[in-house]
Amino acid sequence: MALSTDEGRICDEIEQRADQLVALASDLIAFDTTARGAGDAPRAEAPLQEYLAERLRAAGAEIDLWEPDAARLAGMPLVPPGLDFAGRPQLVARFPGTGGGRTLLFNGHIDVVSVEPRERWTSDPFAAEVRDGKLYGRGACDMKGGIAAMTLAAETLASLGVPLAGDLVLATNTDEESSGAGGTAIVERGVRADAGIVTEATGFDVWVACRGSEYAVVRVPGRPGHAEVRQPDWRAGGAVNAIEKATVVIDAIRSLRGEWAARDGLDHPYLSRPALLPTMAAAGEWPVTYPATCDLTIAVMYLPRQADATRDSRVGASRRDDARGNAGRGAPRPPGRTRLLVRRRHAHEAGGHPLDRLRPTGLRRRRAQPRAHGRRVRSGRRPRRVRARARSGSDAVLRSKLTHRKGCDQVALQRRRGREPLLAGPT
Repeated sequence: MALSTDEGRICDEIEQRADQLVALASDLIAFDTTARGAGDAPRAEAPLQEYLAERLRAAGAEIDLWEPDAARLAGMPLVPPGLDFAGRPQLVARFPGTGGGRTLLFNGHIDVVSVEPRERWTSDPFAAEVRDGKLYGRGACDMKGGIAAMTLAAETLASLGVPLAGDLVLATNTDEESSGAGGTAIVERGVRADAGIVTEATGFDVWVACRGSEYAVVRVPGRPGHAEVRQPDWRAGGAVNAIEKATVVIDAIRSLRGEWAARDGLDHPYLSRPALLPTMAAAGEWPVTYPATCDLTIAVMYLPRQADATRDSRVGASRRDDARGNAGRGAPRPPGRTRLLVRRRHAHEAGGHPLDRLRPTGLRRRRAQPRAHGRRVRSGRRPRRVRARARSGSDAVLRSKLTHRKGCDQVALQRRRGREPLLAGPT
């Protein structure tokens, strides 16, 4: 397709500014904006946003730089409890059009994932380097390179005096890697557009869809005891190793991943097949003590059709017994409740719950009545409910209720659909 005269002029100008693009991306990488949790002190989020605001203001943009009101956002689906925005402002820069046109939004998130293990880096992750034609540094792809690209594009249009009928809006937000609170804050501010481009790294392809993602923690309980003392059978009060028990959960994850890889109907024209895998494990209190708990973090990547599908109600007792390694439903099992603690939810195209078919030791599901709640599961005979949050074009709230009956744990999952404008999606 041939470029128009204006399009060719813009492309030529951007080509001439290639070194400026690398320099801008390098400047952004130098700001430590590592993703945070509730209660973490601000890092360099404010200085980065102020740096971008000054550049875009100089190019002619109208700037809105603000720290969201945490109380106003509290309780929203993508805002973790206790999160505030002190020292973490959001930025919206608007280049007004001449009138009568549609609005285009460029969006990106400024937070980055941890640099750990830092000793594996061959260079300082916050001091960008160009080697063999590639830019190295934390966030070079995800997604300070994308923010640099959209910033330079807007600056180029402004410097060339290219008239736009509609507004061009640039929005950079915090808190994408760890929640979605920054995008929520921008939506709550009233930012709207007719079309949006999220400048995430896509290998120079245009992505019009992405898999949903869900992250959960399965807590496998054990029974502490001294490792150097021979323990009686668990039925007689002996110690139970939570790490060894967790292998049952890992086997279930591996089995479901293989099932998804082979199942008919899970191909997609633009997306990879669904998958799930354990990504973190935490267990043990002391080197010479049987571990009392083992927490497995699970990442689940699923397709829109899985999110849209009616929840599969087939929970066969034989599958549950096979997962436990027991010969029959009534076989005894070590004491303790295996808990599903859902942390957060990122459903990009639709609501749904693919974890529905993952049933580790002692877990089964049933219907639950919707409740307003948000506290983590705690120890005791009557665990409290937990809520998982959604990041979605039609977001969902997954609610887990755990009960105890006849030595078997039950997990009840309930979904509530909603709507939320999509800004930067997770990567």
